[in-house]
Amino acid sequence: MTSQRTRERLIQRLSEQGVTNIRVLDVIRNTPRHIFLDEALSHRAYEDTALPIGYGQTLSQPYIVARMTEILLGASGGKLEKVLEVGTGSGYQTTVLAQLVGQVFSVERIKPLQDKARDRLRQLGLRNVQLKHADGGYGWPEMGPYDGILSTAAPRAVPDELLAQLAPNGVLVIPVGGQEQELHLVMRDGDTDKFVTQKLEPVKFVPLLSGTTR
Repeated sequence: MTSQRTRERLIQRLSEQGVTNIRVLDVIRNTPRHIFLDEALSHRAYEDTALPIGYGQTLSQPYIVARMTEILLGASGGKLEKVLEVGTGSGYQTTVLAQLVGQVFSVERIKPLQDKARDRLRQLGLRNVQLKHADGGYGWPEMGPYDGILSTAAPRAVPDELLAQLAPNGVLVIPVGGQEQELHLVMRDGDTDKFVTQKLEPVKFVPLLSGTTR
């Protein structure tokens, strides 16, 4: 289930699908994805597929985790010191980010998912992550601005609140849409209020919902 051979097969598949960032591939190779799933599904951890984690949420497909992380790192053009994640979920994407950037600030609206994610991050010894139980659409303005923002849920339009929390030349990677969704890369033009958007590829994410759940 967790053999090195199984993990290498996943890395090979990600490479074949166009993921080229060696640091991202190494982190995914060495991150124990099975601990982010309930035991009944852990045997499927290294398949390149999204899997349910309860509360109507999913553990993202490894390809899309790798792809979004690679885009975020590549578009920033340098070291990302502070990154905001919208939607902690299982904590898997959080864990991948935490091994590649300075600090991760992650917001989750569903408290039981956040509690499990916190336990996993502690288990992995990751000390550069802060978690907040809040409505992700509003980000975490008190801790901003951020060099990068990554959203693991799709709003129908990019929230102005997230754009406002981007540092000068900051980058946002976010799925946008309803039934049909596209991955967007949004870059702040210096320290102005101008933003450049690129639409990258079709994706399928859970919707970005408002409010919080205990």
